[in-house]
Amino acid sequence: MRFPMKKPCHNFYTAEGYNPEESVGYLMRNILNGFAHQVESQLAHTDLTNAQWIPLYKVYSGQAMTVAELARVCHLDAGAMTRTLDRLEAKGLCRRERSEADRRVVHIVLTPAGRIAAADIPHVLSRVQNASLNGFSTQEFETLKRFLRRILDNNQAAADASAETIAKTGVPHES
Repeated sequence: MRFPMKKPCHNFYTAEGYNPEESVGYLMRNILNGFAHQVESQLAHTDLTNAQWIPLYKVYSGQAMTVAELARVCHLDAGAMTRTLDRLEAKGLCRRERSEADRRVVHIVLTPAGRIAAADIPHVLSRVQNASLNGFSTQEFETLKRFLRRILDNNQAAADASAETIAKTGVPHES
């Protein structure tokens, strides 16, 4: 469910006395960094880095089948995606195959070793996230997810509004 972006009722932050360590963004970034470190540590036996397990899992789970789709869902440019796939291919986890129907399209195919490595990823993600949620009740967990979705929806609405402003005026912010 998407919530329309509303004008803020509260100014939780102001420039005067702003403390980055108390910001929601700072806290979320540190949580994500902690997740990434723990997941990478638990996937050490696969020799996958954080930058590598994410695209491998996206292909495994069917979220992307081509290089272009994978770059889009991983929020990477074509060059970064190529380098990542070069590393995954060197590890024998995937291969790129040109489409017979359209030579511009490059499909990504997991090798048997790639499927085995990717199959372990959801187990690791579940362990890491469950450990981070230790002590939360089911109700607190559901509330947390609702709050995070609201933040995500607000950010998407702000990005959409910014893109619309840029399209209309050519500048990022209305004066």
